[in-house]
Amino acid sequence: MTSEFSRTLSLLRRERGVSQRTAAADLGISQALLSHYEKGVREPGLPFVVKACDYYHVSADFILGRTLSREGGMLTSEEILGAADESKVLQGSVLATLQSKLLSGAIGVLFGLLGKLGDKAAINAAAEHLGGSVYQLYRHLYRAGGANEQYFALDADFCAMDAAAADAKLAELRYVRALRQQKGAFPDLSAEAVAEAYPGRCQSLTQVLSAADKRLSALAEK
Repeated sequence: MTSEFSRTLSLLRRERGVSQRTAAADLGISQALLSHYEKGVREPGLPFVVKACDYYHVSADFILGRTLSREGGMLTSEEILGAADESKVLQGSVLATLQSKLLSGAIGVLFGLLGKLGDKAAINAAAEHLGGSVYQLYRHLYRAGGANEQYFALDADFCAMDAAAADAKLAELRYVRALRQQKGAFPDLSAEAVAEAYPGRCQSLTQVLSAADKRLSALAEK
C-alpha cells in the first residue's frame, strides 16, 4: 500500500475534526492500531479501507493516493497539463506544470475563502506574503542564471540577507492579526463545504496541504 494512504488517512481525520480515539472507535479498531495505520507502520486490510472510505466519504482511489478527486475520477493527462498554451509555456515539463496547477488551485481556494470574509487587510497581507516568497525564489533563479541583478531595486546583498523572507514574515503577522480581529462570521471550513464550494480546486488544496504537512511533520520528529 502506498505511503499516500497513511498521510491521506491522517489528513482526512484532522479535516473531520475528530481525535484518533474517536475515529478509531467509529471505525471499530483500537487507537493504537489507527495510529500505526496513520504513521505507515502497519498496513490495513481491504475491509478497513472500505470502512474508512465510507467514514470519510471519499473514494478508494482517493484514499490510496491514486487520484486527487475525492469522488474517484482519475485525472487525465489533459487535466494535468491544462490548456495547450500553458504546457508550451512550461516547455512540456509535466512535473512543473502539475506543481504550477496544484499551487494555483490551492491559492485560488485560499483567496476564495478570504473573499467571503471581505477583509481587505487579510487579503492584501496574504498576497504580500505569497508575493514575497515568489520574489525570493525568482531572485535565486535569476542570480543562479547569471543575470544582471541591477534589474531589481533591492540591493543584491540585502536580498542575500533574506530581506524578502523577512518581509513575507511581517506580512504573515499582519495576516494573522487581521484574522484575529475579524468580527464577521467565517465561512464553513469543513472538508465537505470546501469541496462543494470549490469542486475542482479543492483537490489541489488537499494535495498541497498533505505534502507540506508531511514535510513539516518529518522536521518536527527530527
